[in-house]
Amino acid sequence: MANAPKTTGPIKKEKKANDGKSGNLFASLSIILCFILGFLIWNYYMGNPDNFIDGDRENQPLPGNYPGMVYKAGVVVPILIGLFLMVWVFSIERFIVINRASGTSNVGNFVRKIQQLLNGGNIDKAISECDKQKGSVANVVRSGLIKYKEVSADPTVDTEKASLAIQKEIEETTALEMPMLEKNLNVLATLVSIGTLTGLLGTVTGMIRAFAALATGGAPDSAALANGISEALVNTATGIATSTFAIILYNMLTAKIDKLTYSIDEAGFSIVQTYASQHKEVV
Repeated sequence: MANAPKTTGPIKKEKKANDGKSGNLFASLSIILCFILGFLIWNYYMGNPDNFIDGDRENQPLPGNYPGMVYKAGVVVPILIGLFLMVWVFSIERFIVINRASGTSNVGNFVRKIQQLLNGGNIDKAISECDKQKGSVANVVRSGLIKYKEVSADPTVDTEKASLAIQKEIEETTALEMPMLEKNLNVLATLVSIGTLTGLLGTVTGMIRAFAALATGGAPDSAALANGISEALVNTATGIATSTFAIILYNMLTAKIDKLTYSIDEAGFSIVQTYASQHKEVV
């Protein structure tokens, strides 16, 4: 069996490593900025003196003024706002990345076109279609087609070994592409739990304040009691909202990734099977 041409595996790995570093930097900066923005929204928008009686943040919020009510819910609120912003920032970033990975046209149509070209023996045209499609699916399919072309050019190659070489090339490229699609999904999965727990923390602190107001001698401090109950309810609602959106968006993103994975598996199987069947016909 002739020696196979050298592949660009190390170059691919280096490129993915650089992409991974930039992704980690994005995640770190996004988390920090979301918390900073959450504090700014809470302190300057919700804590605007115009939201309170006599323009004093120490007073009660104006009747029906929800930003002022949220401000009075305590210091856990800016953390929850930061977590809520993180859900949307990471979800939007993942949607953009996954849509790019899908390529310029419908993935299903692309896979069917590749299958038709393979059945017609037009490998160069199939590779050209991958260049037009772009994205992770096209990258994986292209690597398999290039290996297909290499082993087909060697008349002494063993069919079984060639099929394994094609399959291995597809698996290696997939192993490089898929982690980039799943990156930062663990952040969303973590936010599902953290959102609820942080909201629960705010609820507990609010109830502590409410019971502290009831425990005072004589008539209860109605203002402190109201603030405590408001703190508990606002934190509960914000924590639940954060976790709910995180769950929905996480499931949507994983479904899109599963669809891409299925397309890659389908195209890879077609490449290997087509090579095996065409080689047998030649023999």
